[in-house]
Amino acid sequence: VLLAAAVCTKAGKAIVSRQFVEMTRTRIEGLLAAFPKLMNTGKQHTFVETESVRYVYQPMEKLYMVLITTKNSNILEDLETLRLFSRVIPEYCRALEENEISEHCFDLIFAFDEIVALGYRENVNLAQIRTFTEMDSHEEKVFRAVRETQEREAKAEMRRKAKELQQARRDAERHGKKAPGFGGFGSSAVSGGVTAMITETIIETEKPKVAPAPARPSGPSKALKLGAKGKEVDNFVDKLKSEGENIMTSVGKRSAEAAKVLAPPINMESVHMKIEEKISLTCGRDGGLQNMELHGMIMLHISDEKFARIRLHVENEDKRGVQLQTHPNVDKKLFTTESQIGLKNPEKSFPINSDVGVLKWRLQTTEESFIPLTINCWPSESGNSCDVNIEYELQEESLELNDVIITIPLPSGVGAPVIGEIDGEYRHDSRRNLLEWCLPVIDAKNKTGSLEFSIAGQPNDFFPVQVSFISKKNYCNIQVTKVTQVDGNSPVRFSTETTFLVDKYEIL
Repeated sequence: VLLAAAVCTKAGKAIVSRQFVEMTRTRIEGLLAAFPKLMNTGKQHTFVETESVRYVYQPMEKLYMVLITTKNSNILEDLETLRLFSRVIPEYCRALEENEISEHCFDLIFAFDEIVALGYRENVNLAQIRTFTEMDSHEEKVFRAVRETQEREAKAEMRRKAKELQQARRDAERHGKKAPGFGGFGSSAVSGGVTAMITETIIETEKPKVAPAPARPSGPSKALKLGAKGKEVDNFVDKLKSEGENIMTSVGKRSAEAAKVLAPPINMESVHMKIEEKISLTCGRDGGLQNMELHGMIMLHISDEKFARIRLHVENEDKRGVQLQTHPNVDKKLFTTESQIGLKNPEKSFPINSDVGVLKWRLQTTEESFIPLTINCWPSESGNSCDVNIEYELQEESLELNDVIITIPLPSGVGAPVIGEIDGEYRHDSRRNLLEWCLPVIDAKNKTGSLEFSIAGQPNDFFPVQVSFISKKNYCNIQVTKVTQVDGNSPVRFSTETTFLVDKYEIL
């Protein structure tokens, strides 16, 4: 058993000491003070013993890394542990000196606790210790993301209000009327001055960032709305929830509703299924599907042994000619005749606490009508610049695509694009010369949208256009509708988690 780990001076003065069993301070100080006197300077050893304890040590410049163990402790294992302790110290201390060790004493104690628990060594390496002691907090990330979103939305609303006031003042001046007052101010001169001042202040403070696009002047608009970015935060929260994190946060009523719709089942049942699909698609800029390949799989996870002998009832409503393939251990005849997934030998059980792929499917096509989301990018030269019109249309109306990002490459060294009309929001990445068109959700109610912008360049500069999204509904309508036990055919409670992802989605 490992009693204590300490960093001490050559004279035996303890700088940092961590005890892993009940020991008094006087006892540990006495043991460390006796340690230098026990060492025979004429010989080089890595350990020294007394009647009650064994010291396993390693010199580190002017200090010693010492482990105090019982005499019947495994010396080889203790030497291995000592090496790990010695490697941990330079991770937190720049120099192996007394004042540097004292300064980072708590960091070292936390790291020591990761190596040894209750006197016995944990099976960890240096990288794992670093990860454990960093204590990365998902809750903190969520809180920061929510706060940044709220700040962005407030600034966008403030800028919109300022523009409205400035526009009202201009209209009044144009028609020779008295400008509307601003708040408690009555005169047009004062209101105009205040509006201009507010506008200038907002524009000045927002210069380093890209200003969000103005809303459409007429017709139903999906542009700047307070809370429009809420879904992105919700999706981030959902991803954390799917990793098993219990997150308590209130992002408002809208966010809560979105979380209800988008969140995968948090309480996993004893029988849990992951249905995952990935799409790889290449289109031509003038239309025409060059290739579309979709791969899907049902992964089964059973956490309770009493539900290991079950059958999955699969409902396949696909009409596109998907090629299905079952796992070699699955009864193929049963699946073909009754659409049930069960083992060839009904007496055998599915593996426990591991993800098992039971059914996979593949769809490869060049049929244009199969494209879930069509993108039409139309650049046209206009003098020295290029006017680019780009629109999307959701062809597969049963889908709901979240966090859609349509990435358009831009020519380098020509500055930022001038945005005309836009549905959704945009980000200009000047480093990578990209324009990202961001749409929180595309579904049957919001199936089309467009973006117009101008920038110096040639039509070829704006390709290839790339698309990314995530969906909680799968493309091929293949679902598990029921799970029953082999014996007695009684139904079993189960949970499913469906994901539709993009592997590659390019318009060349």
